[in-house]
Amino acid sequence: MTSTPLAGLRVVEISAFVAAPLAGMTLAQLGADVIRIDPLGGNIDIHRMPHAPGGDSIYWASLNKGKRSITLALETAEGQEMARRIICAPGKNAGIVVTNLQPRPWMTYESLSTRRPDIIMMRLTGNRDGSTAVDYTVNCASGFPIATGATRDPINHVLPAWDITAGLYIATGLLAAERSRRETGLGQELSLALSDVMLATVANLGYVADVQINESNREPIGNDLYGAFGRNFVTADDRQVMIAAISDKQWRAIGKATGLSEQLAMIGPILSVDLSCEEGRFEARAAIAAVLQPWFKNKTLAEVALRLNQAGVLWGPYQDFQQLVKNDARCSIANPLFEQLDQPGLGPVLLPRSPIEFSKTRTPSSLPAPVLGADTVEVLQELAGLTLIEAQQLMQRGFAGEPTN
Repeated sequence: MTSTPLAGLRVVEISAFVAAPLAGMTLAQLGADVIRIDPLGGNIDIHRMPHAPGGDSIYWASLNKGKRSITLALETAEGQEMARRIICAPGKNAGIVVTNLQPRPWMTYESLSTRRPDIIMMRLTGNRDGSTAVDYTVNCASGFPIATGATRDPINHVLPAWDITAGLYIATGLLAAERSRRETGLGQELSLALSDVMLATVANLGYVADVQINESNREPIGNDLYGAFGRNFVTADDRQVMIAAISDKQWRAIGKATGLSEQLAMIGPILSVDLSCEEGRFEARAAIAAVLQPWFKNKTLAEVALRLNQAGVLWGPYQDFQQLVKNDARCSIANPLFEQLDQPGLGPVLLPRSPIEFSKTRTPSSLPAPVLGADTVEVLQELAGLTLIEAQQLMQRGFAGEPTN
C-alpha cells in the first residue's frame, strides 16, 4: 500500500458547528494535514451538547478528529498576523483555507491573495446574498418537513442533512480547486451557500421539476416508501422493522419469506393495479400492508430476521442510538471502520476512520480530536516562522493560547 490519499495536502480551517468542521475532518481522515484555528478559549461550538461527565463536548471532539489545533487571539492584530502566516505558509500543496464564519478584513480572499497569489479559499455562507441561515432555517423551507410524517404538520428532522451535505460539497470543492491549481497554477475563491445546497438537492431529486411539469405537491404519507412498496411493521415483541421492495426480485422475496405470495397476488385484480411494477405496488400499499401486518405481529424480531434473511428481503430493524451501539455488530470494534481509542476529555470511545476503502492507497487509522490549542507552539514554529522562545512569549503576552486541559 502506498501513502494515504491526501498525504502532503495542508488545509487551514477557521470554523464552527457542523459543515466546515465536517469538511475538514473528511479531508483529515484521508490523510490531509488539517489545522483548525480557534480564538482563545475555543469558538462558539466548543461546549456544544452532548457533554461527557467532565464537561467536555462530545460533539466537538467527534467533528474534529485527526486535526491539529491552535488557538490565537484573533481579535488582535498579533493573532491575526499569526493566522495569516499559517494560512499563507509556503508549500505547493498548501495555501488552502476553509471558513464558515462572517468575513473579516484580515481574512478576505483579496487580502490573503496579496501574500499568496495561488491561495484557495472556500467560504460557506447561509444564503447566497450573505445573510445568515442555519440547517434548521434552511430545512423548514425545503418542503421535506411538510412531506414528512402523516399530516401536514411540519416535522423537523433530527439529522442536520444540509450541514452534512454542505460539508461534503466543501471537501469536494476544495479538492477540485486544488486539482485546478495544479493544472493552471491559479488559486481562487470558492463560495457555497447553505440554502443553495438545499435547493440543488431538492431539484436534483426531481421535486422542483415535478411541481413545474405536473403541478403536483409531495404530500405526507407516513412511513410508506414513496413510489414503491416499503413501510414499517410491528413484531410480536414490540420491535419495528422496515422492509422495502424496489425491484421485482425484492417483491418476490417478501412473498417467499412470509408465505403470502398467493394472497398478495390477489390484490392486483381486486384493485385493478399491476403489482409487477413499483407504481402499482405503491398504489396498493395499504392493501399489501394489511395482508402482511398479521404475519409480523405473530413473530418476534429474531424470527422475522431469520425468515427475511433466508429469503433475501431488503429490510432492517428500527433502533435507537443505544440499541445501535450495544446490539449492532456493525457499530463495534468488529467493524474495521472503528478503533477503540482514548479521546482526551472523554476516555475510551469508538472512533471511525474514513468509510472509503482504497485498493491501492492506505486509509489512515482512526485518530482522536486534539485538545483545544494542543498544537499551537508546534504550528507557530513550523508555519509562522517563530522560534520556540518567540512562540512561548506570544503565549505569555496573551496572543496565543495554551492547551485547555
